Amino acid sequence: MTITADSTPESSNRLKRELRAAEAKKRAMALLLIAPLAIFLLLIFVVPIGALLTRAVQNPEIATALPHTVSVLHDWDRKSVPPDAAYAALATDLTVVADGESMGALARRLNTEIPGYRSMVAKTARAMPLNDDAGHALAPAQVHAKLVEIDARWNDVAYWQAIAKNGGQYSPFYVLASLDHKQDAFGHIEQTDPDQQIYLAVFSRTFVIGAAVTIFTLLLGYPLAYWISTLSERRANLVMILVLIPFWTSILVRVAAWIVILQSEGLMNKALLGTGLIHAPLALLFNRTGVYISMTHILLPFMILPLYSVMKSIPPTYQRAAISLGSHPFAAFWRVYVPQTYPGVGAGALLVFILAIGYYITPALLGGPNDQMVSYYVAYFTNVTINWGMACALGGLLLAATLVLYVIYGRLTRSSLSLG
Repeated sequence: MTITADSTPESSNRLKRELRAAEAKKRAMALLLIAPLAIFLLLIFVVPIGALLTRAVQNPEIATALPHTVSVLHDWDRKSVPPDAAYAALATDLTVVADGESMGALARRLNTEIPGYRSMVAKTARAMPLNDDAGHALAPAQVHAKLVEIDARWNDVAYWQAIAKNGGQYSPFYVLASLDHKQDAFGHIEQTDPDQQIYLAVFSRTFVIGAAVTIFTLLLGYPLAYWISTLSERRANLVMILVLIPFWTSILVRVAAWIVILQSEGLMNKALLGTGLIHAPLALLFNRTGVYISMTHILLPFMILPLYSVMKSIPPTYQRAAISLGSHPFAAFWRVYVPQTYPGVGAGALLVFILAIGYYITPALLGGPNDQMVSYYVAYFTNVTINWGMACALGGLLLAATLVLYVIYGRLTRSSLSLG
């Protein structure tokens, strides 16, 4: 056997190095091409969301406004009234923050722990500084007595426990509150009082509404997408334009139109009364029915588009072949055609569900008090109470649920492709 010079180990290694260098160069060029988009998404999308999510665990109000008090309470057993040094430290801290911007944040934060704490802190801060008749500072025991004289609740251990357990810069308070849980005086996690447990019900309601809207859009969108896929290209384009008209209309205009249609004297009730199907107007507005109808109409295109793109790529010869082999037309459709549309069903359902659970305007305008979703409370805490921690906690949990659903969908898709 004749061995050429090109088949030596040195030449083989050189060829491998050249191939690796060429591949590395291609990867570098690809990274350079997508770098501007990646940087844009990082600065405009990832960084702001990350900054907002950190607000859900930030708890700086008490640590910033009452540093001396927090330091004294660090080794306190939280079972009995704190030492006189804690009262003196509190008086010192309130004297500093009495006229500052941190006073309002401190009062609001403590008021979330115990209702009425805001007025108690404000009244005490107005009495600062505490001095004797000669203008000298009082001893810690005297400060203790003076604070109790200003408000007897300063002898209640619960008010001091609220300060002690929130002395850190970070706390799970808002995240736990979003899940209807809280920390007790010693940091143990427990459920909130039954009359304050609302957010788990809100999350459940949000997912129920999202799932119902997804099912409604699938039931309406699947036959419509199938019918469009059987039309000629010219007719299919015309129908798709009609389907996409909602995209070109403001969501407020669409909601206002549904208010006109669904109200007691609206077009739908008048039509039903005119046909004799009903004898009194139906309650279609400011309840769950109106929310379902409007959201289904608005999100229907998001279901039709993925379904149509998948159905258009399925050859019609598959069904005809199954029928020619003796299968019933419906059996051929169900066993041959429908399984091939599962990717479109999954993509459309995921897209509609993710969009539905984040809706705010439609349930707020068309629904009742028991139809509001998580986004309503995020807007409430952002715009009304200015409680960014609670708003970010609710939004973060909703984002986490969305990401979990997306991961599950991705795994199901990969497993179905591997089985196929």
